[in-house]
Amino acid sequence: MEDVKWLIKKYGFFIVLMVIIVITGSIVLGKRGSEKNAEEVWEPPIIIEGREAVKEDESMECFVKESEEPATISPMEVLEPVSVLTAEEEQNLQSEAMSAAEQCMELYKGLEILYPETAYSRIEGFSDQQRKEVVKQLGKQGLVSVSDDINMENYQKMEDFYTSYVFGMDAMVTVFSVQREGNIGALTFIHRNGKIQSYYVSVGWREGGIPEIKSFGVNDLEEIKLTEKGYFIYTNTEVIAHGNLREYYRVKPLSDECRELTKKYIYGLSFVNYNMLVTNWDAGNVEEILMPRMFEDIYRIYTNEPFRAEGGLIPAEVYERVMTTCFPVSVEQVREYCGYHADADGYEYEMIFARQFPPFGEVVDYRQNEDGTITLYVDGVWTDYNSDYAFTNQIVVQPFPDGTFRYLSNTIEQKELELPRIEK
Repeated sequence: MEDVKWLIKKYGFFIVLMVIIVITGSIVLGKRGSEKNAEEVWEPPIIIEGREAVKEDESMECFVKESEEPATISPMEVLEPVSVLTAEEEQNLQSEAMSAAEQCMELYKGLEILYPETAYSRIEGFSDQQRKEVVKQLGKQGLVSVSDDINMENYQKMEDFYTSYVFGMDAMVTVFSVQREGNIGALTFIHRNGKIQSYYVSVGWREGGIPEIKSFGVNDLEEIKLTEKGYFIYTNTEVIAHGNLREYYRVKPLSDECRELTKKYIYGLSFVNYNMLVTNWDAGNVEEILMPRMFEDIYRIYTNEPFRAEGGLIPAEVYERVMTTCFPVSVEQVREYCGYHADADGYEYEMIFARQFPPFGEVVDYRQNEDGTITLYVDGVWTDYNSDYAFTNQIVVQPFPDGTFRYLSNTIEQKELELPRIEK
């Protein structure tokens, strides 16, 4: 349904009707694969409007080799994918990745390369600004390029690829992703003869800004999807240990203001470990969200530094200063609900254990209010469940002159998924 809505918006009803006929015919012929349900990490949300929750791990790379005879394959062994590309096409993709990296060599000269002889080489202290410059340089070459928290260059090519895919036409597009450690990944998506695959080339660096190919490989894809909001979400058919269930790119741009607001107020807050984002609250019922385990994340946002527990007990002065600054609460409320130990004048540290592939929030709009507060409009993105619009929040924050701020209230509404259930 989302694919159809996206195409209607771009191409009109009658053309989309042709798309539906083509897709329906391909289903009858058995050319489109069915979704594969995978093991749940925790109790899954329910998808609104009859959507099916599907979970897949993602493999970073899977090298092609000759398939074994069927008689020699054990029941638990998985055949590696056979590339839909010719050997010449694969070689061309590797050459294109190297050529793109060579155009960025000036940006890598003089940088310190750690472990240059290994597949895990990285650049010491590669900054966010340096990443942005590499993304821009790749974009100037007409390439699709992106990095974490940086808008995709030439994103229209991704939209064109997806349109061809929905129409059943053969197509390819390569995304150059600049990693935080400085390496460049070139991931090519291929739709050919009804099959979807990705071909990956990883480019690392030697001293002096000399690029070299570190690895390459092919993966079968189970599914690709471009949402109306602009997320390209893809699922690999086979996975490796610690691989992601789904991978994604944000294709459509997000304003610099929204990115900055996300970084300052939202980034790192959890939808699954405590109630702050999944409960409707304000000063009148704020005690409902007070949980010891939330302190670690709030401390990091308040200080812009990770919390380091010493001796398992947090001094009351530190704990109460952070919480009473960041929320409309009194010291008495904090002591009642957050595990205050009067004999030690401190709070017991409750560690947050990481959840696999939780949702995250991003500010997609905001409003400056007359009283100086800011209303943030936040979408919950949960790519594990194929959604970039799982739920929406309105969070009101009050900035202070010293750079600190206070969360004043939160309201949340289900959209595509039910809200996560928080264990007390």
